[in-house]
Amino acid sequence: MFTYSTVTLVVLGILLFSSAVKVLREYERAVVFRLGRAIGTKGPGLIFLIPIIDKMVRIPLRTVAMDVPPQDVITRDNVTVKVNAVIYFRVLDANRAVLEVENYLYATSQIAQTTLRSILGESDLDQVLSNRDEINLKLQQVIDRHTEPWGIKVSTVEVKNVDLPQEMQRAIARQAEAERERRAKVINAEGELQASQKLLEGAQVIAREPIALQLRYLQTLAEIATENNSTTIFPVPIDLLRPLLEATAKSRT
Repeated sequence: MFTYSTVTLVVLGILLFSSAVKVLREYERAVVFRLGRAIGTKGPGLIFLIPIIDKMVRIPLRTVAMDVPPQDVITRDNVTVKVNAVIYFRVLDANRAVLEVENYLYATSQIAQTTLRSILGESDLDQVLSNRDEINLKLQQVIDRHTEPWGIKVSTVEVKNVDLPQEMQRAIARQAEAERERRAKVINAEGELQASQKLLEGAQVIAREPIALQLRYLQTLAEIATENNSTTIFPVPIDLLRPLLEATAKSRT
């Protein structure tokens, strides 16, 4: 028969075994402390710890997508905007992520917020709106440089939204409308210039060949006759009859 002491020993054995044997997933590592001293990392798979003596801190190695809360930023040209971003990072060295910083998630979030305000504060509003890729790259490089001692690798930083004040949105809308009007006027002026050049070329051709004016005259009359079903009376230019008159005069002589 099982006595109370036997059951107690069995329970203690199960507890000691469960505390001594751990299973880590493929994307996890365990930083092991033995009597308070770090002895390295273990995993993945099945690992064994000395009960009571060994303690472990479980660290995931998968990429983390962290939202950077909206930050009030004053750009270099003194425009106040609200900007948020997302940062992608992962732990490369689990040992340093535990030993070098108290909470690597919180620390990475804080350095991302301060860097976002600093980098955007060095840029003009036009650069923030148009050179997004360049700003993202600069943010990634600066944040990665700060987190590298913690064993953290920042792979990507993306600025998500840039919220402008209402008066600045109206000013940008007016600027865009003025730009569209300017382009329309330029296109219209270019069309007028091209038309005047073609008219000048036509006038030069007519000046060199007067018969071209007569041909154009006859073409216009043909168009009038085609469009309007009516009788059209027009004077015949004397130049058209000149060959006939000269031929008649020669026959009489």
